[in-house]
Amino acid sequence: MKPIEIFKALSNESRLQILQWLKEPDRHFMPHEGIDMNETGVCVSQITNKLNMTQSTASQYLTMLQRAGLIKTKRIGKFTYYQRDEEAISQIADYFKQEI
Repeated sequence: MKPIEIFKALSNESRLQILQWLKEPDRHFMPHEGIDMNETGVCVSQITNKLNMTQSTASQYLTMLQRAGLIKTKRIGKFTYYQRDEEAISQIADYFKQEI
């Protein structure tokens, strides 16, 4: 875990919004072709549309969150799905409780 990467990832409102949306994907996104969003994640195109920005920018934001260990990805066919890494987020929260 690199705290500086976590702080960088969390220093942008859109990236924070992505994390909030991914916490309750059924509430914030329409289902994607029979995919259980709680188990598989949310398709990058759905995140891009909800952010109202280019896929390139959304992908950069998602990559930053992934590098920080806050989300994980799953590739199914031509689609990439994103979901929060709840275990990692819990470990990060514990780290900050102890270190800061």
